[in-house]
Amino acid sequence: MITQAHKDTAQWVLKRAKFLGCQASRVMVYAGSDTELEVRGEHLDTLQQATEQQLLFHLFVDGRYGSFSTNRMDRVSLEPFLQNAVASVRHLEEDRARHLPDPSLYAASNLPDLELTDPDYEALTMQERLSFAQAAASEVYGTDARVLSVQANWNDGISSRFLIDSQGFEGLSSVSFHALSVAVTVKGEGDARPEDYDFDQALYRMDVRKEGIGKKALERALAKIGQRKMASGRFPILVDNRVAAQLFSPILSALFGSALHQNNSFLRDSLHTSVFSEKLTVRDVPHTPRCFGSRFFDLEGVATQARFVVDKGVLSTYFIDTYASEKLEMPVSISSPSRLVFEPGSQSFEALLSSLSHGIWVTGFNGGNTNSTSGDFSYGIEGFRIEQGKVVQAISEMNITGNMRSLWKNLVALGNDPRQNSAYQLPSLLFDDVVCSGL
Repeated sequence: MITQAHKDTAQWVLKRAKFLGCQASRVMVYAGSDTELEVRGEHLDTLQQATEQQLLFHLFVDGRYGSFSTNRMDRVSLEPFLQNAVASVRHLEEDRARHLPDPSLYAASNLPDLELTDPDYEALTMQERLSFAQAAASEVYGTDARVLSVQANWNDGISSRFLIDSQGFEGLSSVSFHALSVAVTVKGEGDARPEDYDFDQALYRMDVRKEGIGKKALERALAKIGQRKMASGRFPILVDNRVAAQLFSPILSALFGSALHQNNSFLRDSLHTSVFSEKLTVRDVPHTPRCFGSRFFDLEGVATQARFVVDKGVLSTYFIDTYASEKLEMPVSISSPSRLVFEPGSQSFEALLSSLSHGIWVTGFNGGNTNSTSGDFSYGIEGFRIEQGKVVQAISEMNITGNMRSLWKNLVALGNDPRQNSAYQLPSLLFDDVVCSGL
């Protein structure tokens, strides 16, 4: 965690940067630790613990800009490092678009606590961590002769960031996390070895689901036995909420100012236009206590605020930082999303599945990519063939192809099951008329 010594070092770097000729500077100190243990069979197989501290500073010198980082915090080492950094920046090309944000955009001071750090984190013992993983794995042992391997992981960490700049901004943020997962491999047909997983995570240890994860992982792995390709065609696909982020990530990437500036976004010149299905509404809600993604300011110190990203299919926000603002001649919004909340639909996942007369329930993606400029995509998928609302066959080695804009125009429904244990709270998604390639 950030100590007074870290803060003093950051302040010293600001002062030295000014003395060495920087017109402006920004300094961030990061400190964190994490623990991960893995149980295989019934025994502890791997234990890893790590601590990290990093000093990152941005220097603005005579219209030029450079970014530098080091894990050394002693001033004897920092002095020559900082001198060389300033000298290096003077050799760079001038770029007047590089500067600190307008101070009027900064987050206020004395903000309320978002409760992102578990107050009992330090009390967590290694034995407790081990018992969580062993208990989750024990849900699988001896329950089915087809089980080949069981791997249970417990992972937790805590970190904090201290951000200051030469215009007077100062902000401190901290967050903890705890996660439990189980992966199960089973004997399938012939040489096939289907595997699947389940997991949960939360900021607070007490909020992590600790029962049923092993059972669910086994259930999912067994359901994959007998996977086949199915005939190619155009079908509706129901994307499981566990993996729906795979299809939304290219949308997010296309909204960043860096992508827009580099003409590397298929959503360039699309702001305030109807790009997606009117079923899609996404809000950035950054100030909800005790939730992943919540924060009061971004890495420039710019204040976060609630905003629509997509409003009934209309693209409402680009993620514009200070540099992109100058290059694109657009106002600063925020450099990146915080906590994305999808407006859920009225139907449960089960109801959406039952509505499919002939389609695919997608439970996983296996490779593939999206062309960031055109939006064309191709992804390998696995899941289940659905007939008359019923699962009839596990499928794999199939692909879906198309264009992101047309795919999201064909979003016909969202489930009422958004994942609560993520900064991006996507529900299950039902798309119509998707090209699926198999046999």
